[in-house]
Formats: sequence, C-alpha cells, structure tokens
Amino acid sequence: MNEQTKRLLALTGAEIPIVQAPMATVATPALAAAACNAGALGSLGCAVLPPEAFRAQVEELRSLTNKPFNVNFFAHAAPTSDRERDGAFAARLKPYFDELEVEQPPGLAELFPSFDATMLEAVRELRPPIVSFHFGLPDAETVAAIKDDGAVLISTATTVAEARTLERRGVDVIVAQGHEAGGHSGVFEPDGGPGRAAAQIGAQIGAQVGAQIGTMALVPQIVDAVSVPVLAAGGLFDGRGVAAALALGAAGAQLGTAFVACPESAVNPVYREALTSCGDDGTRMTTLFSGRPARAISTRLLRELADLDGRTPAFPLPISQTMLLGMASAQRDSPDFAAMWAGQGAAGARAMPAGELVATLVAEAREAGAAI
Repeated sequence: MNEQTKRLLALTGAEIPIVQAPMATVATPALAAAACNAGALGSLGCAVLPPEAFRAQVEELRSLTNKPFNVNFFAHAAPTSDRERDGAFAARLKPYFDELEVEQPPGLAELFPSFDATMLEAVRELRPPIVSFHFGLPDAETVAAIKDDGAVLISTATTVAEARTLERRGVDVIVAQGHEAGGHSGVFEPDGGPGRAAAQIGAQIGAQVGAQIGTMALVPQIVDAVSVPVLAAGGLFDGRGVAAALALGAAGAQLGTAFVACPESAVNPVYREALTSCGDDGTRMTTLFSGRPARAISTRLLRELADLDGRTPAFPLPISQTMLLGMASAQRDSPDFAAMWAGQGAAGARAMPAGELVATLVAEAREAGAAI
C-alpha cells in the first residue's frame, strides 16, 4: 500500500481505498451505509436537498452505520436568466410536454440553490466527518468554517489547474474526474473564485462537453501536480480499474455508476433497465438536462435536441422542466426523456448488493495486483 493511500485511509477513516460516489437523487442512506460497513467510504449526494431533508438523511445514515461518511454539495454560481434563450429552450420542449400530456411550467426556475448559509448551519450542526463539493468550492469563509469544525474536505478537479487551485484553498483530498465519468462534470474556473458567473461559463460550456481529459491521462498529471491524496474517477467499474488507478499513483478510486445498479440505490425500474442494457457506446455528454456538461445514457431527447448542447439556459434552470419530462416518461415506463446519469463503464455495472460489490471490487483489484 503506497503512502498516499495510507494518508487517504487515515483522513477518511475508510478501511479500503474505494469511495462510493455521492450521486444526488441516486445515493441513499442505505447505499452509503452498506458501502461504509463493507470498508469503503460511503457518500450522500445532498446538493438538491433542502436542509430538513439533509438532516433526515444524515440521521438515517448514522442509524445504519457508525463508520465515517461523506456528504456532497454543489458550489455553483447563481444562474443569470436570459429571457430569449430561456424562452427558446422552453419552446423546444413544448412538443414533448404535449406528447406526454403534462402541463408545461410557464418558465424556468432555480429549484435548488448553491451551498448557502442555511446549509452551512445544518452542516455545522450535524458535523459530518467528510464534506465534499462539486463545481469548485464555496467562499473562503465557508471553507474555513467547515475545516474548523474538523471535517475532511474533498473537491473535484477536471484539470491540473483546477487541482492546484483546490489544494491552495485547503482541500484535503482531490477527486481527479475524467470525461468518462457519469453525471455532472466538476469543471470550474480555477481563477474565478467560488464557482463562476453563469454567463461566463455558458460561453464556453459547449466546448467543455467534448474537451475534458480522460481519466488515465488526467490522474498521473494531477498526482504529480499536488501533494494531497488523489482519487481517480471516471469509467471505473470493476477491480481492474481500481488497480489501474492505484498503479497511476492515485491514492484510491471513486466509483459511481457501478453502484447505481445496486438494489440500495434510489433509481426507478426504467433507469435500471436502461443501465443494464446500455452498450459500451450508450452514453453521451450533454448540457440539455441541467445547463452543465453531464454524462447520461443516450435517449430520444438527447438525440433529437443535440443541436441545443452548449446553448441551454444557465445551470440549474433547465432542470425545472426536464425533470418533469423525465418523471412523466418514467411513469409511462419509457426512458425517452429521463436523465439517467451513467459513465462510460455503464455496460459493466452489476446488480448486486453494495456490500457484496465492495468485496468483489477488492478481490478483483488484488487479483490484478493491487496491494489493498
């Protein structure tokens, strides 16, 4: 076991260098607890939860495990509305609302805010052992408050520049996220402070859909650029991927899509069926669902509105409409309009209990030569 892996385990309290990714709306307390109890680091995706729901999930998780766990939040900038752009986007969605016989909302809305003072208060009250962020970090005062309470701080980097910024701002562990990863890319502006103005990121987001670096190229570069432990993420779905990440110098591996197929996850039957039938080229990067680059299973909506990629309203405004289409689609047992986040390793996801999956990953990694 290398020194950085030992540092990672000492920081997080995990027994093995595997992290169940904090997938918002997918990772449940039961899933996180099962991962923790099997020796991995379990995580909750809390970015879309109001404070009361966040409290309830943490309390439930603590009732299921006494192991350390991770809670994750978004650190995005507040969206800037653009009447012309927002209206054009809604107009393109209208035929699908009509087809599904669902009433379309009159406009776009911000359903969940970035990490704010109210959520910080809840975090400081509950004192989770590990707090992580996506899309950069909140302001320096918020970061200091979280660390002063003794929490280990994790955040995601998609480039070496982002990783260096995170280390400079006090992050204890960096997730090196390659473009193969399912869900939202953690891309942020390294020199733009917490998050970045929606108008600024919107100007370059189309290019970011296809420009992100792959995991195997990104991990060793970030490992060489920073002194803190690095978690590899993106396209890893079995123990061979874990072993490969460790061989590249990562302290551990973070897997998301591999855990989506577990029975403890919150995904519906339509999502599960789409995941199990997803081929090796069945996912794509898109901004359509949320306004930010994210990898999802390719569906009719993504194919028919592909020309809108990079020209969607600011994150997270589109979610207020695309979420309704997805829910209505799932109720009809159809995947056509659903946001089903998945990485490029989706075809390798296995429908087994999370604890069993962790044990399998460890056995496979050891068979591949990893010393964990």
